[in-house]
Amino acid sequence: MPLFLKPIFHEKVWGGNQLLRFNYDIPSDQTGECWGISAHPNGRNVILNGPYADQTLDRVWNDHRELFGDFPSKDFPLLCKVVDAKEPLSVHVHPDDAYAYEFENGQYGKSECWYIIDAEEDAEIIIGTAFENKEALQEAIDSDTLLENLRKVKVKPGEFYFIPAGTIHSIGAGITAYETMQSSDISYRIYDYHRNRHDETSLDIEKALDVTQFLTEIPSVVPENEIIENHKCSHIVSNDFFTMVKWEVSGTLNYMKPREFCLVSVLEGEGNIIIDGEIFKLEKGSNFILTSEDLDSVFEGNFTLIISYL
Repeated sequence: MPLFLKPIFHEKVWGGNQLLRFNYDIPSDQTGECWGISAHPNGRNVILNGPYADQTLDRVWNDHRELFGDFPSKDFPLLCKVVDAKEPLSVHVHPDDAYAYEFENGQYGKSECWYIIDAEEDAEIIIGTAFENKEALQEAIDSDTLLENLRKVKVKPGEFYFIPAGTIHSIGAGITAYETMQSSDISYRIYDYHRNRHDETSLDIEKALDVTQFLTEIPSVVPENEIIENHKCSHIVSNDFFTMVKWEVSGTLNYMKPREFCLVSVLEGEGNIIIDGEIFKLEKGSNFILTSEDLDSVFEGNFTLIISYL
């Protein structure tokens, strides 16, 4: 039986109300994030169905590891969210696993991949800088010239961007994005558009300088597309941290899990998933995990899915 999850919302100074489009009951018009699949301490999803109903995902991960193929990691490894950026996010950077393990109490670092769900005309993201070293970056921060030396990319719906740990980045205003990432909530903020200028302690300049990688080019994602059973399957990214695949389903898809457990989010449309003869309704905004026990899965309907796995 799949594990359907209750979403968790985080209000942000830059958030908006676009998550209403996903059939979510958001807490305010400054809702910046929906954590759809998470066992992280800062947002543990509650399971909605079956024998584990009302338990948090981290508890089921710890007590019933057989549902996940007895995966050896101490912590649930992935996190999936939808971000609504009415205003730009802080410019920030994430550590890699080695740095986070040493300086953040053994936590995961964070590499992530974005799928642009929607974007206003001329909306842009930030990926990387024009600087060659931390001294130049520090000088720009001190002189308040950082923003003009960041690499900006205009985006359109349907595009993907991979953000390796150590990459300075931000999602700009007017963008709604789906993210698959390592299960981490560590961000080192270096610029916040002077929204918190009165509180310099809200920034994390020293750690950001420690972990920033100075990229010579922007990481590119070129999906590999194929047609499977008349459905479009786009292999977006696959690396040591996660694989992310987009499915555009129209009709019936007999789905064979590539790993013991898979994370699934419905971004558009509606229909059903039939697992071992039992029917579960899917709609825009549904988030669930196919476990090691879900051997025979059939999608029926018209929808867009993001499926992530290790």
